[in-house]
Amino acid sequence: MFIQTEATPNPATLKFIPGKSVLPAGTADFRSRGEADASPLATRLFDIDGVKGVFLGSDFISVTKDTTEWQHIKPMILGAIMEHFLSGAPTLAGDGTNDSAGGNYAPEDAETVKTIVELLETRVRPAVAQDGGDITFSGFRDGIVYLHMRGACAGCPSSTATLRHGIENLLKHFCPEVQEVQSV
Repeated sequence: MFIQTEATPNPATLKFIPGKSVLPAGTADFRSRGEADASPLATRLFDIDGVKGVFLGSDFISVTKDTTEWQHIKPMILGAIMEHFLSGAPTLAGDGTNDSAGGNYAPEDAETVKTIVELLETRVRPAVAQDGGDITFSGFRDGIVYLHMRGACAGCPSSTATLRHGIENLLKHFCPEVQEVQSV
């Protein structure tokens, strides 16, 4: 089994591509060992000292580290991913995905929210997935779109610029009701 790795814009996160399907649908973001109980793969990765986040996408795994150097933990991460896939264990126990869109908006904003969510699904999420992350809709109130940064996007130094100059401009262009975008 050959596992490719790619750097992400977040220096604390590496993207691992096992060449196999990781999740058939949805995504799953685990920010601690306690959250990882729904995933045998994430649990195995959190058993490695230095791992502080695991994000599972359709065909990749993003791992976020603490202050440990990559050269010290990357071989263990590669081994854990390989062991998991060779074991035949499921990536998630049950559904386990945790990427459902939020519903925090006023009923009269339903059409605007529908447009926002469609733009996120078709234009934003595929682009950020290439960098090992994800962005999900959390809510819309008083012209402000609230988004949840996940995977490599969470804590990324360039995420503020992505929100302000990329996503905010895109949403404002297609939805004049949008005044601002904030991360939650």
